[in-house]
Amino acid sequence: MSVVCLKNLHKIFTVKRKSPGLKGSMKALFRPEWQTVEAVKSISLDLEEGELLAFIGPNGAGKSTTIKMLTGILYPSGGEAQVLGYVPWKQRRELSYHIGSVFGQKPQLWYHLPPIDTFDLFAHIYELDHAAFEKRKAFLVEALGIGEWLQTPVRKLSLGQRMRCEIAASLLHGPRILFLDEPTIGLDVIARQQLREAIKTLHDEENLTIFLTSHDAGDVETLCKRVVVINHGQVIFDDRTSALKRRFLRRKIIGVRFGQPIEDDFSLDNATILKRGKLGVKIELDTHIRPVDDLIAALMAYAPIVDLTVEDPPMEEIIAEIYRAEGAVEIESPSAVGILEQHHV
Repeated sequence: MSVVCLKNLHKIFTVKRKSPGLKGSMKALFRPEWQTVEAVKSISLDLEEGELLAFIGPNGAGKSTTIKMLTGILYPSGGEAQVLGYVPWKQRRELSYHIGSVFGQKPQLWYHLPPIDTFDLFAHIYELDHAAFEKRKAFLVEALGIGEWLQTPVRKLSLGQRMRCEIAASLLHGPRILFLDEPTIGLDVIARQQLREAIKTLHDEENLTIFLTSHDAGDVETLCKRVVVINHGQVIFDDRTSALKRRFLRRKIIGVRFGQPIEDDFSLDNATILKRGKLGVKIELDTHIRPVDDLIAALMAYAPIVDLTVEDPPMEEIIAEIYRAEGAVEIESPSAVGILEQHHV
């Protein structure tokens, strides 16, 4: 059953046109010129109950604008949308009892208070039964591993610790759908992995429907079975994540630091050396041509390894490949849409 349904949803913003130079600035002050920016263009998609969907695209593509319409924060300029049978911008209060949302750069925890105080406040806001709240809180504390931080002021938590507490806060009322907008932004490798595992645990144990946006290919590859890619407010790819991996997640960037100097004639078959130094080398690998484990075995046979990393290329590069393959418009730098997405909360 579809729990989220979008039909030709679109959003247009009206913004002031910037004029270069001092004269232009003075003219814009007294006689401003306006332009329209189409942040979302006729998006249609369905999300089934229990799905974990990745909704990805470059800055300014319309991801956050779409989420804000689905949570009732923004009114659309046209089209239709239903979330759990509710029209978000008309029935926002009713819908809020059934959804949770986490915006990576918009905290909901009180900065100077410990997370437990915000949890207690949310229990009152959502009119939760005390016994049910305590049981729910205990489950989330264990699932997200946040017990030792409950009494610590939020300002003293690391970003990864805070994000796990943010997710717990958004799930206290037992929502059926969780909207996650860049939950791993700014996190280190270990914190990202811990947060992914926590999200996966919650999804598996509660059949939670999750709508995820991210710039991290690892989030998409690890968590999601389906991925929707948008650019300039339009859907240009909608398929299983396995299809995305097969077609577009072939390249890996491998960094290695050896325990002894690299010889001048060092080379690798079926791999490209991007950068090399006295002890380290950065390599680009197409996994369809040569498997990662085969290359690592060759590196280990060459010399003792002090450090090794395997990374995906930046999400922007992956998305650019999708655009080229699908015959879509190339990526542009962050536009007015990106600025609007940041301020309309």
